Amino acid sequence: MDITEPKITRDDVLIVTEDSFNRSNVCIVSGAGTGIGRATALAAAVNNLTTVGLDINEEEGRKTQDMAEEMGGKMVFLPTDLTKDDDIKRSVEEAAKLGTIKYLANIAGLQYIDSVENFPMDKYDLMMRIMLRAPFYLSKLTIPHMRNSPDGVGVIGNMASVHGHITTRNKPVYNITKFGLRALSQSISAEGDGKVRSFTVSTGFVKTHLALHQIPHQAEQRGITPEEVVRDVMMGKSRIKEMMSPIEVANLFLFGFSHHARYLIGGDLLFDGGMVLTY
Repeated sequence: MDITEPKITRDDVLIVTEDSFNRSNVCIVSGAGTGIGRATALAAAVNNLTTVGLDINEEEGRKTQDMAEEMGGKMVFLPTDLTKDDDIKRSVEEAAKLGTIKYLANIAGLQYIDSVENFPMDKYDLMMRIMLRAPFYLSKLTIPHMRNSPDGVGVIGNMASVHGHITTRNKPVYNITKFGLRALSQSISAEGDGKVRSFTVSTGFVKTHLALHQIPHQAEQRGITPEEVVRDVMMGKSRIKEMMSPIEVANLFLFGFSHHARYLIGGDLLFDGGMVLTY
């Protein structure tokens, strides 16, 4: 069982034939320095969109930019602290100089595990700012660009989770933000008149640093092997006992952005190996 984060090649990317996937149109991706955010930025760039990656981690963000170039795409990295409104506003203004903002992927996130009664409020505030407030503010700032584009069309994808459908112990704020992103997508879509639409992507565990670094700690705590942590603990309710790769998730965003998903208005792409609906 491979429990390392896989490398991404151009062949892994879903290529979508889409007139609006061109260099004059901009796709903003938050969390572009690592994991699903990096994969989505690369997928957007390979699909010929001018991609703008946002992340507080400048070193990793620059790596993503270089990877996009190596794969034949165009990505501009903008160091952005999603807890600061001025940073967010500046990044959207810079993105608008590169073309017409048509797509936004809100992916940046973090995890902190503790019970409601013991949860540190500073961690609560940080997670809410990055995982709910920042997506809301980025949406607020980019929707006018979408509406003012020649066809008035735009799409916002939000990274939710199985935790936007079911909750698990000791992840209260993660649960709250993922349910909240589903509500945000539905709210944007309710106001979008079918032209500015939004959707969520909900997955189980994905081979990202965020998830993978939990494995050895859980193995030590439980006295089992890392492979058993993945199969029996993380994937215990899933019918497929293997974690998704980041690019598999990224490809869902590109599908959701395309005309093939024009009826995906406020909906959710639940790709969870059967974890939610079959247990």
